[in-house]
Amino acid sequence: MNAKAFLAMLGRDAHVAKRNVNMILVQTFLQPLLFVFIFGRVMVRSGYMPESYKSLLLPGIMAISMIFTGIWAVAMPLIAEFQFTREIEDRLLAPMEIAWVAIEKVLAGALQATIAGLVVIPAAWLILRPGVQFNLRAPVGFAVIVILVALLSACGGLALGCSVNQQHIGLMFSMVLTPMIFFGCTYYPWSALNAFPILQKIVLINPLVYASEGIRGTLVPQFPHLSLPAVLIALFGFDAVLLVAGLRQFRKKAVS
Repeated sequence: MNAKAFLAMLGRDAHVAKRNVNMILVQTFLQPLLFVFIFGRVMVRSGYMPESYKSLLLPGIMAISMIFTGIWAVAMPLIAEFQFTREIEDRLLAPMEIAWVAIEKVLAGALQATIAGLVVIPAAWLILRPGVQFNLRAPVGFAVIVILVALLSACGGLALGCSVNQQHIGLMFSMVLTPMIFFGCTYYPWSALNAFPILQKIVLINPLVYASEGIRGTLVPQFPHLSLPAVLIALFGFDAVLLVAGLRQFRKKAVS
């Protein structure tokens, strides 16, 4: 790999993200913060939700923000570059293996997802205070979970961006991302599905479950959550599968 070319492409993506920062902020934070305000502020203050729900809600909002940001940051540019601008052809001429062009996209998307997730914490604290209780007992474990979730979102964006046609973007959001959110244990812990044992097992195929439960288990461990070793194994597995699938699809589209 040519490190200079790799860093140059990464720097270019950072420059583009900085130039479009206002649009990125709206796309990233509007929906999660609206959910935080409605469920965490309005519903709690109105008495429909207990005060503790504020803390329970935060990890799920953080997971949603990271997943959406990473997928959007990788998938949408890939769809545009392969099908419209053909800008990807210039990147493929760089002195490096084709796979490294895709990996640079993943790394750039993962960095954006990490920032999006971390910014949610102070933003939600400002909206929901008082009553939000963080209990970060294992900062190293929290950092590992955040990195794995960021990579999950970026690898998912790579796989989707190289598999979905422009005319199917709406279908991607309605058939893939929306079910992921509602069955991703974002607004409730996985244990809340105990009354639905079949559904509780089915949702384990949803990677967002492990993102939400992992952040919940390290940020607010006073609430029920999946065991962290199981979460780590699942996130590693999903990251690897999505990365391999994404690289295969990227190479197929690049050489076709």
